[in-house]
Amino acid sequence: MQERRGNSRRKMVLPVKISFDKDAALAYTMDITSNGARLGGVRISLERGQTITLIRNGRKANFRVAWIRNISSTELQAGIEALQDIRNFWGVELSDTQQTKDFDAMMSLVADK
Repeated sequence: MQERRGNSRRKMVLPVKISFDKDAALAYTMDITSNGARLGGVRISLERGQTITLIRNGRKANFRVAWIRNISSTELQAGIEALQDIRNFWGVELSDTQQTKDFDAMMSLVADK
């Protein structure tokens, strides 16, 4: 199955705060890309197409809710797309080169045991 997105995803659990209007809640990322993320642990009501603000380590960025999936009656997941440049927002390197280095480092640790 061919990947539809232009940017590669990276599994990464990072705490974030979601805010819009006067509502705010904590959640976490499940996957991140250079232009969006999949959020989990969302316990406030979101709508597809809605603009939300994410706050991470004192940084703020605006996102559009692309999709929503109900996990239970009190929790959902959401796919979000950045409405601005978020190159430094996540605080981690997302290049394929860095992912290869991370994988190689992990494999060398496993091989040493």
